[in-house]
Amino acid sequence: MTPDLLEQGAKRVEARRAAMEANKVQTESGGREAGFSRVVTQGEVDVAHGRILYLDDVHVSFDGFKAINGLSLDIAPGELRCIIGPNGAGKTTMMDIITGKTRPDSGTVFFGSTIDLLRYNEPQIAQLGIGRKFQKPTVFEQLTVFENLELALHTDKGVKSSLFFRLDSSQSDRLLEVLHTIHLADSLTRQAGNLSHGQKQWLEIGMLLMQEPKLLLLDEPVAGMTDEETERTAELFLTLKGKHSLMVVEHDMSFIRAISDIVTVLCDGSVLAQGTLDQVQSDERVIEVYLGR
Repeated sequence: MTPDLLEQGAKRVEARRAAMEANKVQTESGGREAGFSRVVTQGEVDVAHGRILYLDDVHVSFDGFKAINGLSLDIAPGELRCIIGPNGAGKTTMMDIITGKTRPDSGTVFFGSTIDLLRYNEPQIAQLGIGRKFQKPTVFEQLTVFENLELALHTDKGVKSSLFFRLDSSQSDRLLEVLHTIHLADSLTRQAGNLSHGQKQWLEIGMLLMQEPKLLLLDEPVAGMTDEETERTAELFLTLKGKHSLMVVEHDMSFIRAISDIVTVLCDGSVLAQGTLDQVQSDERVIEVYLGR
């Protein structure tokens, strides 16, 4: 989350606390600060060559350990790509590189055909139209679902303006559209802290969608969800597919089968195999990595 949005959210939460104190209302908190990456789309991404994300021969070492070792992959516009691999395969480091959190030692990382992501820092990459969601949901738990989405929509960086912001008709339509997309249309006035784990995940995805990102990076989105929440998350992702490009890191194979045509397997910092889920699951190299034989 960018500092301005964090400040806006903190001010809104503080105002809510003050109002609660004035009315002698007590609630439980227990939540942590929201931490999604604010996305402000700036222009179109050139995908004339059929790729919205392109990594070529990327290397990263930490104290001699090769976390990423010659990684090359690409994702097409509107594609939903699942990434799997054992612990330590390089999945998180790959996302860190794409979002500017980690700088590679060498290699090429492009967003579309013309945007060299290695020239930008983390906030700038978020502004280019890449949204990232971490495994644990990070929303403003003391604000309502509506207020979380409304806050994510703000383009004015002033804290005061965010407190007195009013949606115009097009923004209201967009917010309602996102509410229906993330299965929370009936929960817009609920406090985010009272949502289930899965609903908090949907809300954070909705906060990203309010900024209309072109590429979404999603880390284990269904971890900890109920079977019903997992099924509805699959429906959500299939709805987003085509409108956005998605890279999903996940371990739930049933979920992967429901959403993805192509699966990429990472191991030791590079691509081990790629194809349909059935193809990679029958690959002897993949079997050896997962089963250790």
